[in-house]
Amino acid sequence: MDTKTKSARKTSRKKANDSAGAEARGVVIGDDGLARPPWAAVDAMLRAYYDTEWGMPVRDERGLFERLSLEAFQSGLSWATILRKRDAFRAAFCDFDPDTVALFDGAQVERLLADSGIIRNRAKILATVKNAVATVRLRQEGGLVQFIWSFQPASTPRPKTIDEIPTVSEESVALSKALREKGFSFVGPTTMHALMEATGIIDTHLLGSHRRGSSGVWSSA
Repeated sequence: MDTKTKSARKTSRKKANDSAGAEARGVVIGDDGLARPPWAAVDAMLRAYYDTEWGMPVRDERGLFERLSLEAFQSGLSWATILRKRDAFRAAFCDFDPDTVALFDGAQVERLLADSGIIRNRAKILATVKNAVATVRLRQEGGLVQFIWSFQPASTPRPKTIDEIPTVSEESVALSKALREKGFSFVGPTTMHALMEATGIIDTHLLGSHRRGSSGVWSSA
């Protein structure tokens, strides 16, 4: 066996070993050499979302209201389903402007129920309108962003595998309760934990992921 062939085989074995080791830690090495969790490693849409948006801080009212609303619609469904309908959701809910959505009446609700581009769930649609009203009202106490971010914990999870990522926390339970007291609906502890993950309030990127610590809120360690 010539030197060139030996070198190629050695490189191939190293890549295979690196990939196996990464998967043992819970991440998957993509064809671009970057490590991601399994849910973001295959589907191109989810991969792009993970690489550019998921886990990054959201500190504007409209953006946070949109995330809060989409997390509520996601309840019982896959996030991929919501993400594929995101543009339709934005169009249906006027780009998630709280002031506009808060004024939706019965006719608007019926319009939404007839919109095949979104999830046509009456309870979730009504909850989104109700949450818009609550968001507008919350401005008197500092606003939605300040309120939700006030539940940021002192530390964040350090998961090596998907199984080590919590789906609920003391903070998400407290946030859920506090939002309900302010008039919000479809804000259960698990849903709020997902919101906190998606908006950078906590960092649940796997330790081996190339996105760990990318939000600037938490270190990569």
